[in-house]
Amino acid sequence: MKYLIIGTGGTGGAIGAYLAKASKDVTFIARGKHLDAIKEKGLRIIRPNDEFTLFPAKATDLESYDEKPDVIFVCVKGYSLDSVIPHLKRIADEKCVIIPILNIFGTGAMMQTHFDNTLVTDGCIYVAAQIKEPGCIQMNGDILRVIFGVRDKADYRACLKDIENDLIESGIEGILSDNIKRDALLKFSYVSPQGACGLYYNVPAGKIQEPGKIRDCFIGLIREIDALANAIDIHFEEDIVERNLAILDSLSPSATTSLQRDIMAGRDSEIDGLIFEVVRLADKYGVNLPLYTKIAKYLS
Repeated sequence: MKYLIIGTGGTGGAIGAYLAKASKDVTFIARGKHLDAIKEKGLRIIRPNDEFTLFPAKATDLESYDEKPDVIFVCVKGYSLDSVIPHLKRIADEKCVIIPILNIFGTGAMMQTHFDNTLVTDGCIYVAAQIKEPGCIQMNGDILRVIFGVRDKADYRACLKDIENDLIESGIEGILSDNIKRDALLKFSYVSPQGACGLYYNVPAGKIQEPGKIRDCFIGLIREIDALANAIDIHFEEDIVERNLAILDSLSPSATTSLQRDIMAGRDSEIDGLIFEVVRLADKYGVNLPLYTKIAKYLS
């Protein structure tokens, strides 16, 4: 199958590089100095137990791409989706599968409204990675897990299993989920509380790891996501507080979220989808989320 990676940052770069390393047909969409470096020197991946340079790497900008891919991984930030969708409508046909890999819950369902015949799944990723310098992706751990699936079983296509197999063959932990709404919200139940708590108190992970009011806030935010999930009729199969604390406590004390870094740098951010959307959903489903309401009011 022919893969297109839209957004060659930490997420898209990691997925695409391992697919391409396993001889899958992959084209990377990037821009600026990052695109120039990939064209000139290839895409370099630095990982604790693995390092390689993919050269040559097929890379171009989104406006110049003129092929018909079988699979599109959309790995941009939520605030860039509006600018990407017109290009997706130009590129994707009825045989194509679009897999959004974003932090924001409900992205796939929102994107599907723009397409009549092209399937848009939901998806999420577990990876710690970012652009170290143009043409180079730094992965800060061994985990590289991609979870994707259809929201409605009637939308299932046999090619989804082929995508899962391609991911696994490429050294990626690919999982075709039988309940992607639950699995996507499970990922959201970590990234949203950490982003909200870290931003509200303006602290890195180390301060949330310490017992006290900041850690209690993080725990409270997780419990509020659990309450929202129950209202939506999504039920987790594990204790998400215990799960998410384990993830948090495994981080470097200096670690911050991309949401914090973007806002501190004055860049566009995913604050609307990660925090304000939670409050909107709470209103929609009649759930009282006092911590999210307080933090959203403060940040607005």
